[in-house]
Amino acid sequence: DPLTDLWLETADVDRLLDQEVSAVSRFAKAAAVPVAWALSARRGGDVEKTVDSEQRGEIRAKLANFVRARWFAPPFSGSGFTHLLLDAFDAMAKQPAGPPLLPHYQPLDLFVTVTDFHGYPEQLRLNSPPVVMESEHRLILSFRDEGGPERHLADTAELAFAARATASFPGAFPPFQVAELDSVLEKRDREWPGRSAFLERTLGAHGDDAENAVLIDGSVLANAPFRPAIEALTHRPTRREVDRRFVYIDPKPGSRAVQPTGAGNQSPGFFATIFGALSDIPREQPIRDNLEAIEERSARIRRFRRILEAMRPEVESAVERCFGHTLLLGRPTPARIAGWRARVQTIAAREAGYAFAAYGHFKLSTVAEDVAGHLMRIGGLGQDRHEGVQGAVWQTIRRQGIADPEAMTATGAKAETILFFRRFDLSFRIRRLRFLARRLGEVEQQGGTDPQATEQARTILYTLIGRYGAAAEAAAPGPGPLALIRAAETNGDAALDALAGLFDLKSLDDEADASISEMLAAFPKAERRLLILTYLGFPFYDIATLPLLQGEGLDEYDPVKVDRISPEDATAIRSGSAATLKGTQFNSFGAFFSRAYRENDYLWGRLHGAERLIDIVVSAIPEGESLTEQTVKALKRQAFRAILEEEKSRLRAIPSLFKALDSEIG
Repeated sequence: DPLTDLWLETADVDRLLDQEVSAVSRFAKAAAVPVAWALSARRGGDVEKTVDSEQRGEIRAKLANFVRARWFAPPFSGSGFTHLLLDAFDAMAKQPAGPPLLPHYQPLDLFVTVTDFHGYPEQLRLNSPPVVMESEHRLILSFRDEGGPERHLADTAELAFAARATASFPGAFPPFQVAELDSVLEKRDREWPGRSAFLERTLGAHGDDAENAVLIDGSVLANAPFRPAIEALTHRPTRREVDRRFVYIDPKPGSRAVQPTGAGNQSPGFFATIFGALSDIPREQPIRDNLEAIEERSARIRRFRRILEAMRPEVESAVERCFGHTLLLGRPTPARIAGWRARVQTIAAREAGYAFAAYGHFKLSTVAEDVAGHLMRIGGLGQDRHEGVQGAVWQTIRRQGIADPEAMTATGAKAETILFFRRFDLSFRIRRLRFLARRLGEVEQQGGTDPQATEQARTILYTLIGRYGAAAEAAAPGPGPLALIRAAETNGDAALDALAGLFDLKSLDDEADASISEMLAAFPKAERRLLILTYLGFPFYDIATLPLLQGEGLDEYDPVKVDRISPEDATAIRSGSAATLKGTQFNSFGAFFSRAYRENDYLWGRLHGAERLIDIVVSAIPEGESLTEQTVKALKRQAFRAILEEEKSRLRAIPSLFKALDSEIG
């Protein structure tokens, strides 16, 4: 694996040191000698205590070079690290592609946290004064691969941009700026065709000053981007009941940059206070907050599922009362499905009573906000125009009477309101299809269904979900509609008409009705009845749950569990990071000083990862079924042996570790 070899060889302090910074004056060298002696030479010093005897010479020499670098300047080279990152991407590109690790239909998202050192202005609305400007320093760089046979996440220059920025550990690497990457790309004779679009997307808040943005380590304020990952779940439709997992890696849980001394309630010392305030606490608190948010979300989903199960008998009875015994007499056709749907919508509104008004106006608010967002995105409008565009959308809605109190009552919705939802309500359509897909999975799990019909139905449903989801994203207006959209603040009616023309949901609805009628016709009567009752009954569920869950519900049915991979959790061989890892020394920079340390931590990382993934898979076994403890241990030993066999010829600096592991694994 050239990529792994590259990191093992070049992620070294001697390779990463900035050569200009290392060329220090005689005075600086002399001043550094006592520090080098204190850190590495003195008997009983840190190296003497913590470093294996066979690595002490290497680490003392490299540590001496390190402390002789110019003081009060980052010792590591930013451009050198950028070159290293691009070398890594080149090494990956030269390798033949292996088998895909994701299904072709599954998208892949990457979120990278970065800290914007100077920050960018964010507008906040208050009572007094009405508007204030505050600086926001948290920044998330996002990349997305939509899937398909030819996958592409991003230009390697953009991925190197993100990696270099988020790795700018304060004091170790210089802050990152766009000019550094431009210079490196020029030296490598590489072009970056999407540069302007990327900077606009990621640093657009800086306006014309994006190239002067200063970026540092993302973990200063947000150590793990759980929030965007949670939001990405809305784009991860499930085909059946799944076991959702967030898996995060923490190589040294609970460790501190500077270890506290004394009793737990004793006042921290000078350095402990500084490092705690600037490094440890900001890195740890966001993780805890996000883990608590995931648990709260999972609790809401569990409550939601109980609500759906309790409602099902009454909803199915209501749909059957609406149609009597005629529902299954005729073959489903697109015209019949459209007619059935309209009829059930009226019945659902009537039976919901005054609750329908709350549902309708809440849904109207969410769709109006979505419409404003689509106008902003398609028109390429700046964030400073969001309030004006949103105001224009609502002005148009009110002028057309769509939001009038009598527009949505127990007798149903008025024609203008129905037309508005038919033109713009993508979310309702997607929720209904996902709800039907969920029911299809339950029918399949009951057994007795034709596998071919089930797979065809699944393909149809997820194709339609994708078509509706892409309706807004793929909208590409010509000059005329684009001009109308960009003038939304002055002519909201024309902008909404242009947007509706781009969506063309009437044609997409006709396509969906034809596909669903074909899907239903392939099932026997019993299964067809369940699917029809689910599809037609969806308005009952939506009316009851959408306001209750504030829009979060029918897009996701399975609680999310969280698993950690760390040395503290992988204890089949040894327990804890102190017994396994070397790179955690020197505030996690230890592996930069020794190839043996890098090999050690790389090997333990593979062993810990394999063990924890086996644990995670075993924990997903349904209740009532299990693997014996002996079977699980045998699986782990088999994985450990395979890893050692694969790595022994490459990792030649740690023969004693391989010998010890051979004995410990058994």
